[in-house]
Amino acid sequence: MTNTPPTALPLADIQLQSAPGLWPLAWGWWLLIAALLAAVLLAVFFLRRRTQRAQARNEALVELSQAETLPTINALLKRAALSYFDRDQVASLTGNAWLTFLDSQLRDTKQGFVTHEECWQKGIFSPQGLSETELAQCKALAEHWLNNALPPKTASTANRANKEASHV
Repeated sequence: MTNTPPTALPLADIQLQSAPGLWPLAWGWWLLIAALLAAVLLAVFFLRRRTQRAQARNEALVELSQAETLPTINALLKRAALSYFDRDQVASLTGNAWLTFLDSQLRDTKQGFVTHEECWQKGIFSPQGLSETELAQCKALAEHWLNNALPPKTASTANRANKEASHV
């Protein structure tokens, strides 16, 4: 037998495959892209809904900073409440019933409208009006109510709030 050198064998060169490309993407990457896109769309939807629901409250807070009389503050609170609660529930409320409604929207430890009822009644109906400290106290109560009671947290008023906020 004759030994032939290894270079003399009639073999073809090894064909290496090219490295896999990035395109087309594997199905796992498509799922990841779809999940990220869904998460971004949900985040945009909920942030937009949140800002729409808070729009009436934010406008009321801006107007409250410019209010100088208690009847103006009271009317502002009424308008803000009408933006979030049923008209049948809020529109007819006056006096003690109105202040009780305002307190009912706050936690028990944060309520203060009924305890300051005399000040509210004096500011609305008295020709002398309120002193600067009484007005500041009433304004602080109104600001606290706008910040903590609106938009309502309960499910029964959530639909009403979304409906009203879409008209703002």
